[in-house]
Amino acid sequence: MAVHLPSSATRFSKNFVWLLAASLSLMLWWGPASPAQAVNNPELLPKEKTPVVDLANFLPEIQEAQLIDDLNSFEVETGWKLRVLTQYDRSPGRAVIPFWGLDDKSILLVADARGGNLLAFSIGDEVYELMPRTFWIEMQARFGNMYYIRDNGENLAITEALETVKGCLLKGGCNVVPGLPREQWILTLVTSIVGGLIFGFAAIPRSPNQTFAWQWVLIMSPLWGILVIAFGIGPVVTRTSDFLPLFRNLMGFSLGALVAYLSPMFSQINNNPQT
Repeated sequence: MAVHLPSSATRFSKNFVWLLAASLSLMLWWGPASPAQAVNNPELLPKEKTPVVDLANFLPEIQEAQLIDDLNSFEVETGWKLRVLTQYDRSPGRAVIPFWGLDDKSILLVADARGGNLLAFSIGDEVYELMPRTFWIEMQARFGNMYYIRDNGENLAITEALETVKGCLLKGGCNVVPGLPREQWILTLVTSIVGGLIFGFAAIPRSPNQTFAWQWVLIMSPLWGILVIAFGIGPVVTRTSDFLPLFRNLMGFSLGALVAYLSPMFSQINNNPQT
């Protein structure tokens, strides 16, 4: 025969189970956690000292030998340590710090194909005074993305990134990555055209006696100004001295503004065709 508990007993049993579960959760949350074990596999490193450890075999032998000579010469001439570690399955981890004697003037490039981006950088404090964190984020985005790797390969991504870093160190630092890739220039051109369209629409006369609505242009200036100056011109002039991309962006702004400004005239012509 089934035994039916009173409703109060049922509620008590449910509350007890909930309280027990909550207590266990709190004990797990506040209880002592096992310390995280940092990766440290010095056995993966070679016996001889070398600035390049290619565990993932991204670099052909001839290119690796040339890169080793180049990085050693650069360190002797400038004092900056550039080191390269490629890895795939296992990582030597913190063992690279004593192996290379990494310090405040060191730059470690880690190439690992397991993540979404091939490149990662470990930077000494003195390097950050010459190249800020945003510079390294842009470096990863430009040379480590899957499209660049697909078109150029891991070895070229590594060497191009190193050449860019060396160039910036030699000239005393960079705030942005030099060079203007086509994809980035197209984005600046689009923002310049959009800024021109906003400028042109704002300048359309609002009254019969008005030729140019400069008041509206001023009101909308924060919007079209940011698009044109901050996103259209700024990225170009800070990354390249070539005048052609800047000229094209200015032309894109001018054409966008002209088309938008003359759009009411085009509408009138279409609405009143000549018979």
